[in-house]
Amino acid sequence: MSALAPSELPSYRGYRYPAEIISHAVWLYFRFNLSLRDVEELLAERGVTVTYETIRAWCTKFGPSYAAGLRRRRARPSDKWHSGWGAAEDQGQAPLAVAGSYPPALRRVLPNTEHRRHKGLNNRAENSHQPTRQRERAMRRFKSPEQAQRFLGPFSAVGDHFRTGRYRTPAVARRQLLTERRRTWRAVVGLPPVA
Repeated sequence: MSALAPSELPSYRGYRYPAEIISHAVWLYFRFNLSLRDVEELLAERGVTVTYETIRAWCTKFGPSYAAGLRRRRARPSDKWHSGWGAAEDQGQAPLAVAGSYPPALRRVLPNTEHRRHKGLNNRAENSHQPTRQRERAMRRFKSPEQAQRFLGPFSAVGDHFRTGRYRTPAVARRQLLTERRRTWRAVVGLPPVA
């Protein structure tokens, strides 16, 4: 894992709170199904007095840069995509095979790609939206497309970074994977590694 260049690290200059608290608040908001007021309350329980409006400002300012840092470190796409709709247009190169629900659209967008259809094959793409739907319900819907976009960009990168497939991964392997991902998180947000 390569270290980020100083220009890629977030700048906390001028902020009253240290990077450790800011990054923890942003992590709590985007990783768990918590409201800004829930994050405020959790921080207060630890002796950190901060308003939910300040946490909102941190999430707006730092969320996209944390997400971009995590995306830069993410593995490249594989040769197989599980796509329910427009994801085929978002990637740079075409896959070898696609599991998709809309064969005519896929044939038009990816004419030289094998299109696979099977009863449970597309569940992976459809189920990937569940955390987003759960969060939208908790937030009582997004108020505008702009708000949805501002939230969903960092939410998917931060949330996916810490989702390890807990039911498919043995506990020891899961703990090791989470330790590695926390190490990556600390590097992305500009915190020193934990000894």
